[in-house]
Amino acid sequence: MADVRNTAVLFFLNRTCFNGLYRVNSKGHFNVPFGRYNQPVICHPHTILADSQLLARVTILQGDFAEVLSQVPDRSFFYFDPPYKPLSKTAAFNAYATETFDDAAQQRLAAMCRTLDFQQSPWLLSNSDLHNEDTTDTYFDDLYAGFTIRRVQAKRSINSKAEGRGKLSELLISNYATEPAALLV
Repeated sequence: MADVRNTAVLFFLNRTCFNGLYRVNSKGHFNVPFGRYNQPVICHPHTILADSQLLARVTILQGDFAEVLSQVPDRSFFYFDPPYKPLSKTAAFNAYATETFDDAAQQRLAAMCRTLDFQQSPWLLSNSDLHNEDTTDTYFDDLYAGFTIRRVQAKRSINSKAEGRGKLSELLISNYATEPAALLV
């Protein structure tokens, strides 16, 4: 019953906090301010049912990313959405957790991606595009050399300052050049 209560609280927080953001502080406590909504819709029953049916076929693992290899079937598809590398010193949002996701963690993730590639498991990773601030910064280009790196425009809706919202380049890095669904058939 605690799982159902926790899920209900998560839905409520997501629909009533600032921009539906989920963030925790260094102690692991939820720390997003209230949103300003007149009549927030907390639950769309049809959407929840459809999501439930889809997720019934999915295994979600929690823990350090390096520990999942022993728990998944061969040629599973992996999507990684790690805390993004900060674009500036004032944008260091990788510390909104009990542990930071620093350059050492970025390098461990890149090493795991190389292992997955060797095992012929398709993967996709998203991260910040450091070229937004410094066009000479080749951190990810170097870290993922030999893989497909795409720069895509992503809309940013969450920022305390309105001028910080809008389109921004992000990276999609993968070990395939085609759509992942074609690899899994």
